[in-house]
Amino acid sequence: MYIRKMGHTQAKWKPELRAMIALAVPVVLSELGWMAQGVVDTIMVGRLGPAAIGAVALGNAVYYTPSLFGIGLLLGLDTTVAQAFGRRDHDECHRWLAQGVYIACIATLPIMLLVAAASFGFARFGITPVVAGPASGYLRILNWSTLPLLLYGGTRRYLQGVGQVRVITATYVLANLLNWLGNWVLIYGKFGFPALGVNGSAISTCVARVGMGAALLGFAWRYERKRGHPLFRHWAAPNLERIVQLLRLGAPAAGQIVLEVGAWNMATLSAGWLTPVALATHQIAVNYASVTYMVPLGISAAAAVSVGHAVGAGDPERARRAGWLALGLGTTFMLLAAVVFLVAPGPLIALYTRDPQVMAVGPSLLWVAAAFQIFDGIQTVCTGALRGLGETRIPMFANFVGYWVLGLPLGLTLCFVLHWGIYGTWIGLTLALIVIAVMLLLRWRRDSTQLLVSS
Repeated sequence: MYIRKMGHTQAKWKPELRAMIALAVPVVLSELGWMAQGVVDTIMVGRLGPAAIGAVALGNAVYYTPSLFGIGLLLGLDTTVAQAFGRRDHDECHRWLAQGVYIACIATLPIMLLVAAASFGFARFGITPVVAGPASGYLRILNWSTLPLLLYGGTRRYLQGVGQVRVITATYVLANLLNWLGNWVLIYGKFGFPALGVNGSAISTCVARVGMGAALLGFAWRYERKRGHPLFRHWAAPNLERIVQLLRLGAPAAGQIVLEVGAWNMATLSAGWLTPVALATHQIAVNYASVTYMVPLGISAAAAVSVGHAVGAGDPERARRAGWLALGLGTTFMLLAAVVFLVAPGPLIALYTRDPQVMAVGPSLLWVAAAFQIFDGIQTVCTGALRGLGETRIPMFANFVGYWVLGLPLGLTLCFVLHWGIYGTWIGLTLALIVIAVMLLLRWRRDSTQLLVSS
């Protein structure tokens, strides 16, 4: 009897694990593609000199937070579309997409106004004029990509919710190739175009994002047409109740993103108050941590979709199993990443620089990063699994407590009061991630258990 039950359970989770991986891999690649856009811009302006590199990096950093907040407002589609798809209510999925598009249009204006205002503030915050001028121009042009970027974000959530994820990866690959070509042509004046420098890079990114938004709307239209429900022929009118419901889910998710990104930006600012070596080492370690973070972030999106599908289908056991499978995948990957950071910190730092001072500090900082990899994976995947259940407020609260109440105050105290330097800041960030991971893991365990009990 026991053997039969174990075999039955194994027969369930094995195909579900394969389905989870098939869903997660394209989403992970998409997250890496999002990260690659800024990297492409930075690399392509490299021949213009350090001032151009600094201008692009600064412009992207300023644009990053408000644009991510706008995308975060649309994360409620993970819940509503996935659960509707789980119920096999395809028309409901379509209606939620329409409301997401309306939110994207509404959010665009305040985000653009905020970014435009920020573009005039570089010189006032002490940025050297040789960087401040190009950064302002770059940011003002990049600002025009806001609406297509948010339309892309909403349509992407819809396509993920209905299981159409490969088209998202394909779109990002093509967008990055288009961005690379556009950078080459517009920065340096190829094929008869004028050499626009940093501004050319911003124009190229805008064109790529217009292409991304248009491509995903086209894929959504094609998907709806195949099932006999043309997207624009049955487009839903604005529904205030639905928009409010999406914002109730999305606003806490957007707040959580801002709290998390803001904490790491504060850590970068604190590193800038130390020495150039500390700042450089911090940035290299952050880059590695950001790359590894993209994998559990993609798994998190897959968890939100898989859990949402199961909840919509009225299968709480499958929903709970999907969340734990996603946690297993994310934790396993981050464990492997931690091992790499522990055994090969020197070669990893050397890929960026062989400066002896950075080489002396960097390996120890990657060892600290290794200590929080597993916890970063747990908190990221739990956030997605909880979003599949419709819970977005607890992750925001956990990030506020973990980073802003505990981690950052401790890190800054260790850094500047006890003079532990950049290590102190990273110890504080590690504590924050441990606290957040524990809070969200306990919440997932409780909510997923209650889902079983109440069924």
